[in-house]
Amino acid sequence: MEQSMRETGNESICQTSHVWQAKKDKNNHPCLWMQAGAVKKKTCNNYYDCTNCKYDDGMKKRVAAGKHISWQDAMKCKDSKERTCRHTMTGRTGHKVCPMNYNCSRCEFDQYFEDTLTPGTGHAAVHVKNIKGFDIAEGYYFHNGHTWATIDSGGLIRIGLDDFSMKVLGSPDALELPLVGKELNRNRIGWGLKRKENLADVLSPVNGVITQVNPAGTSCGTGPYGDGWLFTVHNSDIKAEFNALMNDEKSEEWIDDEVTTLEGMIETVSGPMATDGGLLSPDLFGNLPDLGWKNLTRTFLRT
Repeated sequence: MEQSMRETGNESICQTSHVWQAKKDKNNHPCLWMQAGAVKKKTCNNYYDCTNCKYDDGMKKRVAAGKHISWQDAMKCKDSKERTCRHTMTGRTGHKVCPMNYNCSRCEFDQYFEDTLTPGTGHAAVHVKNIKGFDIAEGYYFHNGHTWATIDSGGLIRIGLDDFSMKVLGSPDALELPLVGKELNRNRIGWGLKRKENLADVLSPVNGVITQVNPAGTSCGTGPYGDGWLFTVHNSDIKAEFNALMNDEKSEEWIDDEVTTLEGMIETVSGPMATDGGLLSPDLFGNLPDLGWKNLTRTFLRT
């Protein structure tokens, strides 16, 4: 697994490049109860979102009834060097030994990690496939209004605009992003963008409540994926949300069709295109304003 290290005070924070899959994640994600040795075999199927995990809740009830050892107590039985932080166990940080005897509620690092660092950092490494000049991030899920969504370890949904929309419309001068706490509804207008005097609405790819907004957004210089995310969303039924989106294979086929539609629009205003397999240049609207802002946003953003 590729990793990127960041220094935060005296702590080394590792943001992994892994992207959770909603439908069928082939990667091995051992549950904390298994890693601690409290149970023999249990794979996490809830994105390490222990707070909303039915299995974790059931095990806690067994512990409270005196019928089972907790994963925290199991970790306390290990050698001091093996008592790793729960965020290390979930692959969200570099190696870190727990300094609080697994009393996470009193741990300053835990609070900082959950409240500040994780929501504010996108995926460290993003692997993309190029489809006729447009990048599709592997492991991401796409909405036909040209937005993407990913699942972060811990159960957050991260959302942004895709490479196609950025190259067709050009980099926006401003984004009208919703505030923290606002509820988004899938296929409904969630936010807006502006380029010069032109405005466009963008459809939300998922339902959920916004937990954090990225003030840098698409202007962060890293492209639409990775740190180019726009905001994070909480939804307690992640699988249902992502079942409505396009996975890798479907998104590639969809982008291929979108490029075909775009090429037809270009030929309408500028004549036949070259047949040498050349790629479309970025900022198509800026180079071909006759394509029409409203025509482009209605066709591709579906608004």
